[in-house]
Amino acid sequence: MKHGSFRAICLILVACIAVVSVFGDDAAVALEAHILEPFDGTSEYVWKQTASKFATKLTDAETGEVTEVFPKIGTVVAWPSALYRNKEEEHPSLGIWGKFNRQGYNWIDIYPTKDDEVFEIPIPGRVRYLDLWVWGSNLDFYIEAYIRDLNGGVHVVNMGDISYTGWKNLRALVPSYVPQSKKILPRLASLHFIKFRIWTKPTERVDNFYIYFNQFKVLTDMFEAIYDGDELADPAKVQEFWGQ
Repeated sequence: MKHGSFRAICLILVACIAVVSVFGDDAAVALEAHILEPFDGTSEYVWKQTASKFATKLTDAETGEVTEVFPKIGTVVAWPSALYRNKEEEHPSLGIWGKFNRQGYNWIDIYPTKDDEVFEIPIPGRVRYLDLWVWGSNLDFYIEAYIRDLNGGVHVVNMGDISYTGWKNLRALVPSYVPQSKKILPRLASLHFIKFRIWTKPTERVDNFYIYFNQFKVLTDMFEAIYDGDELADPAKVQEFWGQ
């Protein structure tokens, strides 16, 4: 091999190493599982619900006053056996009881609140997968998750169909186009979870149904490159130094 060719190859390798060094935060991976919500009534969030306009409202035949409103939400003592090995301990789940007056693309939103205010749950690291246990009764419905990026953009992740019977673990990949890094420090641009949305399909019955949620977690990349002065990019340190 000629000396000139060898030198050119070396320069290319050096350039490649430099590129990997610059974008190392995105290249390296340290995946960890983090539970965002166990749905057992022990978390700091209170989950609430709202629904599209054809959600059933029962009225008193004489007065015309509304006596019952759907959907309903609450904690039930039931859980997926495949998730919890200790059969003697109780692991409650979040239950949704739904009714609509007509078929169609009806929806139910399930969202977290904190201190009586709507709250978006911060997701640690750069999330790769959303993971949720859902009980279905073989109805042709599906579930979406809504997440918000640092710029305020909302992204919809399809968690999948729930046209099956019993408990099943739903896992969805967060699309690569969802921004989770910035050019400037700190590079991490964490996402926030907004809500789940349950959709009914036009050909499926909607007059009476039940759905249950258990353990919502994420598989997320927690790797952050270490460099001289990295503490100065820590938001907590910035606030401490500058009183922001």
